[in-house]
Amino acid sequence: DQAGQFVDVVGGNINKVWARKIDGYTPPDNIVIYTQGTNTGCGFGESAMGPFYCPADNKVYLDLAFWDEMETQLGASGADFARAYVLAHEIGHHVQTLTGASQRVEQAQARASDEAEANQYSVGLELQADCYAGVWAANAASVGNGEVVVEQGDLEEGLKTASAIGDDTLQRRSGGKVNPDGFTHGSSAQRVEALRRGYQ
Repeated sequence: DQAGQFVDVVGGNINKVWARKIDGYTPPDNIVIYTQGTNTGCGFGESAMGPFYCPADNKVYLDLAFWDEMETQLGASGADFARAYVLAHEIGHHVQTLTGASQRVEQAQARASDEAEANQYSVGLELQADCYAGVWAANAASVGNGEVVVEQGDLEEGLKTASAIGDDTLQRRSGGKVNPDGFTHGSSAQRVEALRRGYQ
């Protein structure tokens, strides 16, 4: 179907970019598209979790309902690049596993003095994945046969999406107070800056 083709083309392009950037790069074993729930090497994956990468089975899991939710409920862009950004972010987590960044964060979290400090490492990892999505976007047109081209307007749609899914924005939207200790992916401003920095 159309979503599956999109994931195949964009996912293939993302992996080509990383193969140029990292010697010996190997792509994730699969990008699994599912609805509602599926078994994974990291336990049962549910749509409420959003897209995720599972290092235990080396797969990216993507519930397509998340794309619709981003646009209709969270105020993100419905543009193709906004969806590609989500996919590039998750493959960014795969890159972190290959480079050892994820493992170093786990070790730092184990040594952290409290939960707030441990959480900061986790947020840093998420922001790096946003940065890696920007790296992909800047290099997308340089690989393949021009099937994926990212233009300035596309980047703006990605930045709009990064802002819409920042933790502070999501906390406000749910009616709660903004609590930086409860952040999982970083503030809207941090996510926008990470994506922009990767692109630049």
